[in-house]
Amino acid sequence: MTDSAAYRRTALLPGLVLGQARFETTHFDRHFHLETHIGVVTDGVQRQSFRREVTFLAPGGISLMPPGEIHDGTRHADQPFTLLTYRVSPALLTDLSEDLTETARPVPVAAITFDQPEVSQRLIRLHRLLTAGSDSPPAPELAAQSEWLALLAALLLHSHSLLPPPPAGPLGARRLRQVQDYCLDRLAEKITLEDLATVCGLGRFQFLRQFRASVGMTPYAWLLRLRLEQACALLAEGRQTIAAVAQDTGFHDQSHFNRAFRRAYGVAPSGY
Repeated sequence: MTDSAAYRRTALLPGLVLGQARFETTHFDRHFHLETHIGVVTDGVQRQSFRREVTFLAPGGISLMPPGEIHDGTRHADQPFTLLTYRVSPALLTDLSEDLTETARPVPVAAITFDQPEVSQRLIRLHRLLTAGSDSPPAPELAAQSEWLALLAALLLHSHSLLPPPPAGPLGARRLRQVQDYCLDRLAEKITLEDLATVCGLGRFQFLRQFRASVGMTPYAWLLRLRLEQACALLAEGRQTIAAVAQDTGFHDQSHFNRAFRRAYGVAPSGY
């Protein structure tokens, strides 16, 4: 029986360390972290205690531990378990807190364990996106930033660390046109969540909520469709190669473009 653990940083979210571990023999005595620690069990059962309470985290179980929170973690019934973790630095949490609360005060994170399938599946998908191997296309920055901010808000709301925000109003036709014009002018470039929020004069979280309220899509899903629609227009003109169209519309490479195009329209770009 062996244990394994791997940790990885991502340039997309500085201050975040991603971990994946399989524990078959290790028992963690009482300890604490200097960062905010988010864990999600993907296999087996983890027994965890904090504040004189014992909880059992089955697959999909989530733990949220603030800096300094004393807790432990071990196998249940001597069976192995697998854990994905997010270690959030104080600087990153402060930066995100400014978006979530629109103040300079960091959110006081509360310790909690809970089971919410939708949130846990999103945490797992984002973790896999950010830790994909070098043979996979790089994680889309806009998608990663948007989902990370939305997930952190969901976790903090669930733990009552964050008050529910008022319902998000729409961006309005003028701002949506500004966003579209900005993206069309820069389709071949990297476009971040901060870029789009700045166009509208909003914070990142405020923009994210208002954008979804306006169009019913995430900014990344909308931008991907805009790129594909522009690609259709360029392909119809017939002046450029498929590789050139892919590059001009912001795709990582032609194979990535082909997959996205086929998924959207049912045919490869060569068949359009």
